[in-house]
Amino acid sequence: MTLSSTVTAAGASGARGRSAPPVKGHLQKPGSTVVLERSGEAEVKRTLLPGGLRVITEHVPGVRSAAVGIWVAVGSRDEPNSVAGAAHYLEHLLFKGTAKRSAARIAEEIDAVGGELNAFTAKEHTCYYAHVIDEDLPLAMDLVSDVVFDALCAESDVETERGVVLEEIAMRDDDPEDLLHDAFCSALLADHPLGRPVLGSEESITSMTRTALNGFYRRRYTMPKMVLSVAGNVTHRQVLSLVRKALRDRLVGDRAPAAPRAGRARIGNSPRLVLHSDDTEQAHMMLGVRALDRHDDRRFTLNVLNAALGGGMSSRLFQEVRERRGLAYQVYSSVAAYADTGHLSIYTGCQPDRLGEVAGVVREVLREVARDGFTDAEVARGKGQLRGGLVLGLEDTSSRMSRIGKGELAYADYLTVEQTLERIEAVTAEQVAALAADLLTRPLAAAVVGPYAHTDDVPVQLHEVSK
Repeated sequence: MTLSSTVTAAGASGARGRSAPPVKGHLQKPGSTVVLERSGEAEVKRTLLPGGLRVITEHVPGVRSAAVGIWVAVGSRDEPNSVAGAAHYLEHLLFKGTAKRSAARIAEEIDAVGGELNAFTAKEHTCYYAHVIDEDLPLAMDLVSDVVFDALCAESDVETERGVVLEEIAMRDDDPEDLLHDAFCSALLADHPLGRPVLGSEESITSMTRTALNGFYRRRYTMPKMVLSVAGNVTHRQVLSLVRKALRDRLVGDRAPAAPRAGRARIGNSPRLVLHSDDTEQAHMMLGVRALDRHDDRRFTLNVLNAALGGGMSSRLFQEVRERRGLAYQVYSSVAAYADTGHLSIYTGCQPDRLGEVAGVVREVLREVARDGFTDAEVARGKGQLRGGLVLGLEDTSSRMSRIGKGELAYADYLTVEQTLERIEAVTAEQVAALAADLLTRPLAAAVVGPYAHTDDVPVQLHEVSK
């Protein structure tokens, strides 16, 4: 295949001549390559290949490693109720053997070069990735492509992995924080697919058939729904050559990439209180509200709000709950942003007889922030935490591969690190206060894992905050 054109996106520093307007990945001309960023020796490029596959690379000078990822826009929210957990089950199954490799051979080949080969499933996507030294990039590309495109999904492997997935569900049930997160999503998002556990349930996994899994695989794993990202000591030309070699006659046709997932989630039920009775030494609690989707322009403001609220040791929640009152060892807030909704949540674990007091303190902090916002100093610390976390998190090639791959899948777009830092720095205390007044006055969902037989046994403060 010959690339038909190469253009430079706006904002790519170091480019000669006039910059072309930015090109969204799903709107890019087939066969073309776009330079998304050029700064010194560093360079980020995207090519749209036949069949609808997007390839995005980042050349990272001075490293001796490379990370490869195939991102598939298929996650647990895409499953019918009858096959809940199929996306995660399939992630396990694809490593069990392909047309040219057994599961043992896959493991032996990656171990022989000291690399890592793995995958993970989320609510809206699945990623298969490898991390190797740069000279082993051809092997990594071939292994990841082989697993994603040529898995056998044999009946015997379906049965073997069924037991493994059921063990993983059992492990989740033994981890209060993991169990709490699933209970919280159920409390907040009710019967929406985003409210279901990624792992599925014992019932759905036990009844899953090879026909159902293979059908899910063949229908959903299509090139227009995929992004292949590579970062490290690589060149774009080298990666394209390896992709063509690995995928060969699959790179045909003129299908356009799928547009980024969007829409508006229809969630009918109001947030509620969910209890999972468990004989734990601590009571684990999560409170939260529905928040912004990832396409909302206020998402950087939300991240600053989250950092100031519960993102570090100087955050409002940490200072109030742990430092001033000594009510809990761990307390933090977090955000999740999906294509059409999201949530802001607060976690803490404490002695069961303190749960009511902790819930009351958290609720009072939320009311104060909704009413008064944060101080300029708190907002400045929140922004500093985000800036440091972003830059320090890009010290390895796997993180960079994830950043460009996930960004392309979610937005079909690319923000440079500098542009992202600028967006964070532009957030004002007034914007944070306005968003806090909006979000933190919304109905709260609550989830509890602990030694309570019935919701009536949960402290009254939990019932009050979840009304």
